[in-house]
Amino acid sequence: MTYYTSVIFLTWFMLLILGVLVKENDRLSKKDKKIRYFAYAIIAVSSLAEWSGVMLNGCRDIPGWFIRIDKFFDYFLTPFAGGIIVLQFRDRNIFHKLIVVTIAINTVFQFISIFTGWVFYVDETNHYSHGRFYFIYVFFYLSIIILSIVQFAIYGKKFRRQNIFSLYCIVMFTIVGIAMQELLGGEVRTAYISLTIGFALLFIHYSEFSQLAADDKIHEQMIQITVDPLTGISNRYAYAQALKDIDKEELAKNTVVFSIDINSLKKINDILGHSAGDELICAAADLISTVFMEYGICYRTGGDEFVVLTKMEKDMIDVLISQLEEKTSVWHGKSVSDLSLSIGSACISDNPEISIENLINIADKEMYKAKLAYYISTGNERRKI
Repeated sequence: MTYYTSVIFLTWFMLLILGVLVKENDRLSKKDKKIRYFAYAIIAVSSLAEWSGVMLNGCRDIPGWFIRIDKFFDYFLTPFAGGIIVLQFRDRNIFHKLIVVTIAINTVFQFISIFTGWVFYVDETNHYSHGRFYFIYVFFYLSIIILSIVQFAIYGKKFRRQNIFSLYCIVMFTIVGIAMQELLGGEVRTAYISLTIGFALLFIHYSEFSQLAADDKIHEQMIQITVDPLTGISNRYAYAQALKDIDKEELAKNTVVFSIDINSLKKINDILGHSAGDELICAAADLISTVFMEYGICYRTGGDEFVVLTKMEKDMIDVLISQLEEKTSVWHGKSVSDLSLSIGSACISDNPEISIENLINIADKEMYKAKLAYYISTGNERRKI
């Protein structure tokens, strides 16, 4: 077995493994899998044609017409294999069409060469050599490579910036392998091994990109699940998850929870409409988040109910409540003139060895005390508020 034969054998073996990897990849659709199978088959057949052409060159036991047909497949499939690396992408644009047209014209040109010797010529001793129009074949080949580079650049726009550089490195690696064979000639047969490795690297690149895309999708879904669509702050689901995580660990000694409720929301909804009530809810969420952002997370746990889970020193509780009350006192909306909140708090330092749920219950009771004081001071009946 010659060195070149062993390289071609490894090329076929790698293509077979790539086919298995594609088959096992659940992220690829059936159509995408078929396209890749076809691409790998083209490379396998094309490399076989080149290998047999090298092996049969000058062999007098083989009819000359057989060698001419073999060279036809070699010269027809080699540019095809160079273009198939981008034809596997499902980007249908002008460059994709130009690659297909160039391959088609080259195929016709090579078929004519079987009878005319324009590109390759087989003499009476069954040795082949370049024909007088071999430069046209080189032009077709270079055109396909250039168009493929342009198509790669367009395809690369889909990826993140950190993924594009690696994509271009793969393209460069493949082009260098093809160029080495075409420019150095002789026993330098690097085109198909570089094409195959390029496809393998592309598969790895695609798998990495698919994983990143899947992670992004999961992240977006988590945002949709955990973010309240009206206010943009964390919702009740995120709140429940946070409580589960807190239950797994011992409460920090500086844990403080706040229970906050909007006053007169029902009255606003009844008189001014729910859009005005939504304005109050959004304003409350924004002000609460602004005041407590350095200490914890604000959750919207109900229609007009908020819970803030924080870590702070006890002497900061009254300071932050005063800041929140000050901000609400100067707030004015488009539909509503003012905003009033009832605020309750509870800290672990005053209630040692207590669960987070019980600590929140204490904060709720304090909030209802504040709400009762609001009813008394304004003369509103609770059932109307």
